[in-house]
Amino acid sequence: QVQLVESGGGFLQPGGSLRLSCVPSGSIFSFTAMGWYRQAPGKQRELVAFITSGGKTNYADSVKGRFTISKDNAKNTLYLQMNNLKPEDTAVYYCNADIYEGRVLVTEYWGQGTQVTVSS
Repeated sequence: QVQLVESGGGFLQPGGSLRLSCVPSGSIFSFTAMGWYRQAPGKQRELVAFITSGGKTNYADSVKGRFTISKDNAKNTLYLQMNNLKPEDTAVYYCNADIYEGRVLVTEYWGQGTQVTVSS
């Protein structure tokens, strides 16, 4: 069973920056794609950004230009750099890792979540 361990959440003021990290217990190379989701109170979990094994990225419109997803294969770590944070970014952020066979999702893993709170 693969575990994803997130870190880097916190409390900060609007306009601030934060970097989330996610370290899988297995090799980062074993996943077809990895991503970050978030869930705000009373709302559904939503995709923030993902990155494929080939390095292709995609972002939610609400975070384009402010957030950057990346991975360091040597450190076996996924990152989410968040800049110009807004109160509406407040949520629990979850790391996700997927394994596909063709277009079929075979397995997905989730981290335990890390809280990000943006408030003045």
